[in-house]
Amino acid sequence: MAVTSTVDKGIAEVVMNRPPVNALDAAGWFAIAKTLGALTSDPAVRVVILVADGRGFNAGVDIKALQQGGKPALIEVNRACAAAFAAVYDCAVPVIAAVHGYCLGGGIGLCGNADLIVASSDATFGLPEVDRGALGAATHLARLVPEKRMRQMVYTSATATAAELHHYGSIYKVVAPQELRKVAHEVAAEIAAKSPTVIRAAKQSLNGIDPVDVKRSYRYEQGFTFELSLSGVADEARAAFVDKRDPTFTK
Repeated sequence: MAVTSTVDKGIAEVVMNRPPVNALDAAGWFAIAKTLGALTSDPAVRVVILVADGRGFNAGVDIKALQQGGKPALIEVNRACAAAFAAVYDCAVPVIAAVHGYCLGGGIGLCGNADLIVASSDATFGLPEVDRGALGAATHLARLVPEKRMRQMVYTSATATAAELHHYGSIYKVVAPQELRKVAHEVAAEIAAKSPTVIRAAKQSLNGIDPVDVKRSYRYEQGFTFELSLSGVADEARAAFVDKRDPTFTK
């Protein structure tokens, strides 16, 4: 399975594992939403850690699966990503993203909506959507880096290091790769020791004062992905990615 979960002493751990690079198809994104939905309704759960096995945290959408499925697959995966990101945001308890290796595309959506991020020193963050003929998750990247840096990263597909995001204050701790899960659980245990009623109220109140409606903002971005797909630009970008060649754009 691409997504599994365990609960111990009030701490839920949700693990993404879809070899080879943790790029998720629609089913994988919906699995995140379903798993978090079940955990948020469990009164025994006080905090959630979102983590991944493998070489990196998340490589975004499975482009090969998207190419094979055509336009219906695009619609389905866009709905699935929106559901997964919303599930992180709407989770009744704090969500800690424990990030190692690469965090790209949809991974940014998950981290941007998480409450806290703990990252390994090898973690990098990026939004290569324009190289895939798509848009989306700038909403979430803007929660991790300053506005002008966000624009530069979107336009160029540049990545940012964990150290840079720690400097901005969007990453709580940067640790050695082998210490990542241990430290994430230490942070989670500190939260889990608090009153669960107060913590759930705190999560609801913080979402209530958020200046950006992240769900509506992301869906707005996705509208441009549909336009690019209908124009044919996205087809060439995705085909080039699958074929491991440079794209040829005529418009």
